[in-house]
Amino acid sequence: MRVPNRFSPILFGALLSAIMVGIVSAIVLALNQGIQQGFAWQWFRSCMTTWPIAFPTVTLVAPWVRRVVGRMTA
Repeated sequence: MRVPNRFSPILFGALLSAIMVGIVSAIVLALNQGIQQGFAWQWFRSCMTTWPIAFPTVTLVAPWVRRVVGRMTA
């Protein structure tokens, strides 16, 4: 399935935030509680709780970060 180019920023934000939330929540959960029975369910709940915050944050902040990086690089 191909998505029209005009949706690129939204798709970028969705994918980046989902990957980031998945990795970070797994690491934090494993370090704080260890990998034990029910880990996958707790990880899923953590991801579903934090992704709605991460997605709009990444989507709104990414253009600003690109501008800052553009000014900092040659």
